[in-house]
Amino acid sequence: MTWLRDLGLGIRFAAGGGREGWARTALTAVGVGLGVALLLTAASVPHLLTERSSRDRARAEVAASRDAVVPKSDTTVLRVNAATEYRGIGVEGFLMRAEGAHPVLPPGVEAFPGPGEMAASPALRELLASPEGALLKERLPYRVTSTIADPGLRSPHELYFYVGSDSLTPATGGHRLAGYGDDTPAEPLTPVLVVLVILICVVLLSPVAIFIATAVRFGGDRRDRRLAALRLVGTDIRTTRRIAAGEALFGSLLGLLAGLAFFLVGRRFIGHIELWNHSAFPSDLTPALWQAALIAVAVPLSAVLVTLVAMRSVAVEPLGVMRHTGSRRRRLWWRLLIPALGLAVLGLTGKVEEDARVDPYPIAAGAVLVLFGLALLLPWLIEAGVSRLHGGAPAWQLAVRRLQLNSGAASRAVSGITVAVAGAVALQMLFAAVGDEFESMTGQDPSRAQFHTFSEKVTGDAAARTIEEFRATKGVERVIGTVETYATKPGTYKEDEVTPTTSLTIGDCATLKELAEISSCEEGDSFVVHPRGDKEMSAWVDETARKGEQIELNASLDWSPGAKPVLWTLPEDTPTVTTSRDPIGEEHWGIMATVGAIDPRTLPSAQTIAQIKVDEGVEDVAEYVRNTAARIDPGMRVATLASTERDRQYASVQTGLRLGAAATLLLIASSMLISQLEQLRERKRLLSVLVAFGTRRVTLGWSVLWQTAVPVTAGLLVAIAGGLGLGAVMTWMLDKTVTQWWLFLPMAGAGGALIVLVTLLSLPLLWRLMRPDGLRTE
Repeated sequence: MTWLRDLGLGIRFAAGGGREGWARTALTAVGVGLGVALLLTAASVPHLLTERSSRDRARAEVAASRDAVVPKSDTTVLRVNAATEYRGIGVEGFLMRAEGAHPVLPPGVEAFPGPGEMAASPALRELLASPEGALLKERLPYRVTSTIADPGLRSPHELYFYVGSDSLTPATGGHRLAGYGDDTPAEPLTPVLVVLVILICVVLLSPVAIFIATAVRFGGDRRDRRLAALRLVGTDIRTTRRIAAGEALFGSLLGLLAGLAFFLVGRRFIGHIELWNHSAFPSDLTPALWQAALIAVAVPLSAVLVTLVAMRSVAVEPLGVMRHTGSRRRRLWWRLLIPALGLAVLGLTGKVEEDARVDPYPIAAGAVLVLFGLALLLPWLIEAGVSRLHGGAPAWQLAVRRLQLNSGAASRAVSGITVAVAGAVALQMLFAAVGDEFESMTGQDPSRAQFHTFSEKVTGDAAARTIEEFRATKGVERVIGTVETYATKPGTYKEDEVTPTTSLTIGDCATLKELAEISSCEEGDSFVVHPRGDKEMSAWVDETARKGEQIELNASLDWSPGAKPVLWTLPEDTPTVTTSRDPIGEEHWGIMATVGAIDPRTLPSAQTIAQIKVDEGVEDVAEYVRNTAARIDPGMRVATLASTERDRQYASVQTGLRLGAAATLLLIASSMLISQLEQLRERKRLLSVLVAFGTRRVTLGWSVLWQTAVPVTAGLLVAIAGGLGLGAVMTWMLDKTVTQWWLFLPMAGAGGALIVLVTLLSLPLLWRLMRPDGLRTE
């Protein structure tokens, strides 16, 4: 009962403490509220990912459609993937044709689009109607008749569409669909990615916890002076501490309400925010009930515990006399013990096996101990450092003296950035060490061509026109265009015999020289092309490509049903050459012929392939290429060539890190700014006195800069050392080698930028507090 009475008294003091009391409580509430809002957002991430995945799977075709031949029925649908890209953003969609009167509808679509009609996502509809989407409108010239509802979209800013067609058939590339809803289990993360995700969660959430603990201490000096008056009327030390805990409890409860308000307001507008092409529906940001309850209990409890621990270092005596028991030098040994214990936990966990199940708890516990140990080490380092600083300019002396008198507030203000930078350094080391595992060389050469197109629907006479249309496209410098089919050796073969078969590639001389080591070529020439260093395959090519003998072109294969074979005689003087790699890294062998030797119009079921080199200085050249492809065949795929390829799960983890880091850095900047403003408010009278005695405002401004720079510099030193240690141990756990030890340099630059930013934002309040009316007292 005594505890409850004293806590209640503290709550009453906080609620009725006048203007100064309310100012301190408001600062605490805002600080705690920002932290709570971020915790609620983090708690919503699992639900967000689950909802996105469920919507994505709901609109995917059923496994039966993908794995088996689906018979035509009243509900089946033919469709072909018509996905494209616009200015670096993916635009997904399908061409569709109903095969009956009651076709299955994808989620979010109320009516099946008719021929030439399109159901579009709200974001795509808005883009097509704007001047910015003019080039995309050329590619998707359909009439928008309906809007895809939220259940059919991964996110509110997704660009997605369904287009109706009356010409799509299985022969022209249509794939029969029986229904929607893919229940195939998602591929689990690899052990390496699990470790990365664990460390990311620890790094992003640890500064939030520290920020909440710091916010509870806002206005501590004024609170302690007020508590001294309670000592004067007879309260003992324990009662005083409990009353202080009650004040902190009231501020944290208000912070919970403020955090809930921040979260709900931000949640309402989250659908209008897009970061790195990622967005979310407001309904996706819903934390689990048990997580919200845990936050609601943990935050006030932490506020009480932090206050009780902090009050142990302060002696509040009658008549307002305060003595920091911390005047005794801080001890170092136990501060070093905590990060050392964290590293030991990680070391004892051992190396992560490639196919083993990863236990997240010891890894998370070890990382938390290291990061929080660094935050505990910071006050000792600042105190030890500033105690040895003497002399200098007046601004420097004012800053140093302030830090010498009370370094605790400064260390609390920068503890968040210390933990964040340490975690960022460790993460960067880890990403650098494992990056090669998730990035592979594609063998493609973007210097020879930047785009690759492929179509089985554009054949015959249209194939030659296709290549010419690409060459006439704005910004295109060169097209390696070919028409490809298969050639077989004529004859009758038994069922168990393999028909001698090789590929046939038709193109102009410039194209063929890109695909094989051809020294001389004229229109009408043909070539037998052998693979490099493969005698067995070369013999198989020669089995079909018999010089002076007939071969059968346009053979009926699985991918070209109903194709009629064409007989053609390979000239007897046809030279034999060796293949070379094309821009996409592939080698072509078999028979190559110029257009003068074989007319592509005689091959109605061939494939048309174009590898396109463009002038990258032409604005939107990629969109011109894609528009040409869409005019030729709406289902033609245009791929961008790249020398490296990144694993999709790894890229998703990196995107999550960027999004989380943006929110955490915003919180850290807010934390430092609020702490700086709170410290300036505490020194209002002192600043006015200094100005009254003739101290220049510029001098005081520089002193504020130094008061921020010294603790941040100390924090960066601790963070870099701790981050390198944590990163080295985590890299060892993954059985990797540290490849880059200098990754902390960008973090140091970010710390410097933060110093300048916080100082500039605090200057307006500093000028206001230096006015003479700050000398007034009541």
